[in-house]
Amino acid sequence: MEEDMDEGQTQKGCLECCIKCLGGIPYPSLIATILLYAGVALFCGCGHEALSGTVTILQNYFEVVRSPVDALDVFTMIDIIKYVIYGIASAFFVYGILLMVEGFFTSGAIKDLYGDFKITTCGRCVSAWFIMLTYIFMLAWLGVTAFTSLPVFIYFNIWNICQNATVLEGATLCLDPRQYGIVPIAEAKTVCAGSEKFYKMCESTELDMTFHLFICALAGAGAAVIAMIHYLMVLSANWAYVKDACRMQKYEDIKSKEEQELHDIHSTRSKERLNAYT
Repeated sequence: MEEDMDEGQTQKGCLECCIKCLGGIPYPSLIATILLYAGVALFCGCGHEALSGTVTILQNYFEVVRSPVDALDVFTMIDIIKYVIYGIASAFFVYGILLMVEGFFTSGAIKDLYGDFKITTCGRCVSAWFIMLTYIFMLAWLGVTAFTSLPVFIYFNIWNICQNATVLEGATLCLDPRQYGIVPIAEAKTVCAGSEKFYKMCESTELDMTFHLFICALAGAGAAVIAMIHYLMVLSANWAYVKDACRMQKYEDIKSKEEQELHDIHSTRSKERLNAYT
């Protein structure tokens, strides 16, 4: 009987501990972190593969050759963008963890306001720094989203030309990478409707896959922007709560100090009256 009671108390203690742990999780920060990781993973993974598909299309169908010298051609730019993608994936993985940790500490500071934990000036400065940094990253992701929309627009035009080439007979439709600054003006790499390369490219899986990968990368960049906005709302709310908590903390300290002073004055007067009476 005693063993059953001890087991029930242990289960009850574990349940209360789990509820307490779940109650301490900053769910808005958790949702924003999950959204940020999903967006960054989608952008980096799909963007990297879409760039690889672009290299394949340029080499197989437009006969664009990598420059033998150290020149800034389209392939070098694609390699640079790939390295930037690696950096974005690593940086925002760490930044998401930092924001999640900041959410835990801020929530703990608010909930333990009247306990031993004290909100320091350093903590408020860190929160303000995260707000400024997240705002800058949000603007950066807006630029990345605008930049990612350019290849989506280019591949949509190519896909549209491929669709119209089979509908409009006798029309001369051509694809010229010089229009988009991919190759120098002096190099003619035009692929026109009716040629074998044009039909092979339109029927290839590389074109369709690369187009959809760029769309997914654009969606990932948009999700990262939404995550940054969500983070801004969470950080701003936490900052306001911490600021109010600091004011309440100062008020409670002043109030307790005044009460202690009044208590000391009252005790002193009581002793003086007692001494005078005796």
